[in-house]
Amino acid sequence: MEESTISGESNENLVSEIPPKQLDQAASEKIKLPLWRLPLIRNCGIGIVAIALFFVISGHLSLYRNYQLAEVGPYILALLGLSLLVGQNGQISIGHGALMAIGAWTFALFQLHTKLPLAVLLILATLVTFIFGSLLGLVAARLRGPYLAGTTLALALGLPDIATRYRSLFGGYQGLQITQPSPPAFLGATFSAQQYLAVIDMICIVIGIIIFANLIRSKTGRNMRAVRDDEIASRISGISVQKTQVFAFAVSAGAAGLGGALLALVSSNVSPGAFTLTLSISLLAGMVIGGTGTIAGPIWGAFIMVYVPQWATTATEKLNLNQGIAANLSLGLYGVLLIVIILLAPMGIQGLLRSGFSKLVLRRQGKLSK
Repeated sequence: MEESTISGESNENLVSEIPPKQLDQAASEKIKLPLWRLPLIRNCGIGIVAIALFFVISGHLSLYRNYQLAEVGPYILALLGLSLLVGQNGQISIGHGALMAIGAWTFALFQLHTKLPLAVLLILATLVTFIFGSLLGLVAARLRGPYLAGTTLALALGLPDIATRYRSLFGGYQGLQITQPSPPAFLGATFSAQQYLAVIDMICIVIGIIIFANLIRSKTGRNMRAVRDDEIASRISGISVQKTQVFAFAVSAGAAGLGGALLALVSSNVSPGAFTLTLSISLLAGMVIGGTGTIAGPIWGAFIMVYVPQWATTATEKLNLNQGIAANLSLGLYGVLLIVIILLAPMGIQGLLRSGFSKLVLRRQGKLSK
């Protein structure tokens, strides 16, 4: 005890002898990092490289494959928001299909009545859904468990019917037509419209991933996880639980709104039939299968959401199944995939890959140590 106190006093004396300016300079030099090691700069650099690679790869794909990739993009953004809400903040939503509908209708109405550029239309769709998500988040912050799930379920069931009630504004069951943008002339005559849509989706996905990756690693992201783990302890620590939950819901809704706008752009139509309860359930299934709370998980989930219905259609044609079975076959495949993933990989595909990679690294280190 005496030795420790003596050494402590000697360290304090040494620190006290150093001038404050030198201490500040030493601290700044210790904290200062190269630009490429800063998370935002590093993520932006990776994003630019990813867009450039996708631009080159998409030029060697067929029109149909580019259209499929363009279909995947909207679901990646919606799943990113849902994964943030559920995995990082601990809230549940069965109404993200309705939030995508808000973004899609906003995009369609502004395009129909204005001549704004495409980027502005996408930003407006995101902002409107963000504001709606903030209002919905105020309600969600007061609800827990099945009550919150029931509220979002009611939203998913009721919101699409507004389009059929106000047909003069929303077009009824047929919906509104979307004008797809033509590729700029500087891209060349061989640059197809499908490739252009896929590139637009890729740019939006990269921006969304950069925002979410930095948000998760920020103080706000740590507050979200603290609220998810223990709300009482978060309040004691000075974290505003309600503000954190409302913000998480708003950001999640904004991502879903952007995804809905891109989905409307790709399909060139916005109708109530595209945003049913089935879409919300499929988003939940895709989130769980891909990996809840991860950045790469929504990518796996989005590919499954696009390709499972196609697999179901192919199986229906080969097996000559009737219309009743064919209509529900994709949901049945989602159920089978969910059961398999929950049993074999509770953390989803991304969690399985991460654990497998870490085990491989440990084995190699073990061999090297031997």
